[in-house]
Amino acid sequence: MPITVKVRDAMDKTVILVEGNKSCMEALKEMIKNNVWSVVVTKEGLPVGVLTERDILRRVVAKNLNIEKVKVEEVMSSPIITIAPDEPIGKAMEMMAVKEIRRLYVVEEGKIIGRLTQTGVFRFLLNVMLTLSEFL
Repeated sequence: MPITVKVRDAMDKTVILVEGNKSCMEALKEMIKNNVWSVVVTKEGLPVGVLTERDILRRVVAKNLNIEKVKVEEVMSSPIITIAPDEPIGKAMEMMAVKEIRRLYVVEEGKIIGRLTQTGVFRFLLNVMLTLSEFL
């Protein structure tokens, strides 16, 4: 009987929201406070994009812009790339590879319920492999 690992099994339920009119410095402080490297950008409570630490480095710091003044919505990535929680983890990995992205947001019934990162997938699959190796 084959084992199917689903996105829901490996996702992280920590999703931090930041309003698009906040500064990149405020967003970075939220990332550090919550030990995450991406936030979902909202406008009037609705998700409109994603901001990562790399976005801040490449689109603000590297261009010598003022991190205190640049608004999150000016440098966010959009649209948010999503996946359903019951999709196979292989599909998520393929999406990340093809789209050259490091994270997917998990959406169920129109709401973001988690995020799946490359590191999280690697850690999860390593644990599965180590557990299975105990039985061989």
